[in-house]
Amino acid sequence: MADAGTGRLPAKRPATLVAGPYGHPLHPALVTIPIGCWVASFVFDVVSRFSSMPVLFAEGSHWLVGIGLVGAVVAATVGFLDFLVIPGRTRAYRAAILHMSLNLLAIGLYVVNFFIRSNPLGPVGWGQLILSAVGLSLLGGSGYLGGELAYRYGVRVAAESTQASGFAPEASGGPGEGSGSGKPGGSGGLPPKRD
Repeated sequence: MADAGTGRLPAKRPATLVAGPYGHPLHPALVTIPIGCWVASFVFDVVSRFSSMPVLFAEGSHWLVGIGLVGAVVAATVGFLDFLVIPGRTRAYRAAILHMSLNLLAIGLYVVNFFIRSNPLGPVGWGQLILSAVGLSLLGGSGYLGGELAYRYGVRVAAESTQASGFAPEASGGPGEGSGSGKPGGSGGLPPKRD
């Protein structure tokens, strides 16, 4: 069944299935790789300053930064496909430009950070630690904008009429279920309407 709401809002549909099917974009799932790696690398950075085995944590942090960079390139590529469906000269488009810019700046910082970390001889240096903290701050700001794109502007989020199907009562043959089942909220377990 075609959804009338998605015809007016092209950013709800994928540019290509590589970006994930309608209602299930891949970009939000893929960003967990660089975010997880870079948060863990920051923790390793801090631990290296206090550990009796600082090189072990510094080396682990170096690898986490590198794995995060690979994940970031994949996530950014798929995110760019979602960006392509956002109409220009809109608030969503401006938010997407800023979101993308912050992410690219963070990736640039982590590229520099990766190369200055090679062959650690002791705990992670203060410069590298500060670069990681700045990178995570940029990711936090970018994540806020990503949430705004999805939850405020509905980029790649299914139309409300599609979402409503997930809250419709399911048909069942069991006694006492479905309409008038006596569940809290009335018919089919849905909460009562409030005026």
